[in-house]
Amino acid sequence: MRKFMILFGFVLIAAIMLAGCGGGNAPAADEPANQPADSTVSAGDPAAGEALFVTCAACHGADGKGLPNLGKDFTSSEFVRSQSDAEMLAFIKVGRPSGDPANDTGVDMPPKGGNPALSDEDILDIVAYIRTIME
Repeated sequence: MRKFMILFGFVLIAAIMLAGCGGGNAPAADEPANQPADSTVSAGDPAAGEALFVTCAACHGADGKGLPNLGKDFTSSEFVRSQSDAEMLAFIKVGRPSGDPANDTGVDMPPKGGNPALSDEDILDIVAYIRTIME
C-alpha cells in the first residue's frame, strides 16, 4: 500500500506539472486529420505517448500490464486491439465508470485518465505508445 501511495503521489505531481505546461501542438486548420480506420497503424507519436503514459501508469502500471484491482493489462487486451485510434480516443475521453457492465475492476476510469489537460493529440500519442507495447 505504501508503494502505491508513493506511485500515486508521483503521478499526481506529474499530472499537475503536465497540466501547467498547456496544450499540445494542434495541427493547422488546412492540414488533414490523420486518423486511420484500423488499429494496426496509429495516428499518434509513440515517443511522445511514452512520456505522457505516466497518467495511465497509475492504474495500468508502468509496463502497461495493469495493477491488481485497478487497471486492465493493455499489452494483451483484445478490447484495445479491436478498437481504431478514433475509437480509443473517444473511449479514453469519456472513461468507464465503475457501474458500466464492462467494468469488472469496480474502479472508475475517469475521463482522460484523470488528467483533463490531455489534448486529443496527447491521447492519440498515448494510444500509439500503447500499441507499441502490445504483445
